[in-house]
Amino acid sequence: MVGTSRACRCDAFDPKLPIGTQICCDARPSSHVVGCDLNGAHMKRREFITLLGGAAAAWPLTARAQQGRVPVVGVLRPTPKDTDQFPEPFRRYMRAIGWEDGRNVRFLFVWAEGRNERAPALAEELVAQNVDLIITFGNPAIRATQRATQAIPIVGMTDDMVGSGLAASMARPSGNTTGVSILAPELDVKRLEILHEFVPQARRIAVLADPSTISTRAQLTNAARDLGVELVVFEVQNPADIGGPLDAIAVAKVEAVNVLASPQLNGARHAIIEWMRGARLPAIYQFPETAEEGGLLSYGPRILLCYRHVVSLVDKVLRGAKPADLPIEQPSKFELAVNLKTAIAIGMTIPPTLLLRADEVIE
Repeated sequence: MVGTSRACRCDAFDPKLPIGTQICCDARPSSHVVGCDLNGAHMKRREFITLLGGAAAAWPLTARAQQGRVPVVGVLRPTPKDTDQFPEPFRRYMRAIGWEDGRNVRFLFVWAEGRNERAPALAEELVAQNVDLIITFGNPAIRATQRATQAIPIVGMTDDMVGSGLAASMARPSGNTTGVSILAPELDVKRLEILHEFVPQARRIAVLADPSTISTRAQLTNAARDLGVELVVFEVQNPADIGGPLDAIAVAKVEAVNVLASPQLNGARHAIIEWMRGARLPAIYQFPETAEEGGLLSYGPRILLCYRHVVSLVDKVLRGAKPADLPIEQPSKFELAVNLKTAIAIGMTIPPTLLLRADEVIE
């Protein structure tokens, strides 16, 4: 149950307003099944002609649409399908701005199931399906997609599009790629500071890291020195084998855990949350939604807000914009979420100063 919250919880979306503008309305989840048959038939001509008569229908400025065929959007997700947060809100946000799967657009989802080595084959699979645009997440999947095509537009979301070398600059990404940067380097350090405020007596703090993301170890080391704590880094090479790093944390005599920004670690969040609860270790996570799912602390942008940025860029590309002309977007609102129920379960008390600063308190 959510107790106090100063953040608007409505996630309706109107692309005509600036990203981040809160709109309250009834945005019901889509009833469509997640995923799509890669061999599914294109929209019938009669259905397309009917679509043309609707004044509210979106009109994509692509060659495919001009030929009477609906555009096809491929989505390469690095996470396991059964824990994926993206498909439902993506379909809902797209439908809210006029793009409805099976009517005037088709979505083809593929999942790497937490294994980065699968990304190249999946990217090539989407290219072979002659999709009009590819959405993908995390450095390995975005790089794999860039290698697979230099022609099909790509909308990516990762920690730092420019710092990772995936885009030339924020204002002019260049090439066939644009996307969303979620400011992970800066926020990884901020999360360490918040975690230390929660356990000021801690002298050894674990860092759970994904080596496929841009490294923030130097910034974290400097921050840890200022705080007077020792960092112990544990890398997760494959989220499917996360048990090994977690078991190593158990014997390392650490007093708290900073789970760094990563689409792979976010995909494994349920296993991490459950393990931390069993080990009675305080941990901080990337997205506020993770605290709502049982994580102790979270600080960063709402993942749903990041998805809105993705949808905004996808809409512009489908309407004819070139990725090279679309600046990299990034969230500007960050929330601190605290789960009191989890704190009680691990036998800890949230400092009053932290509670007062929290944007959301879950109890």
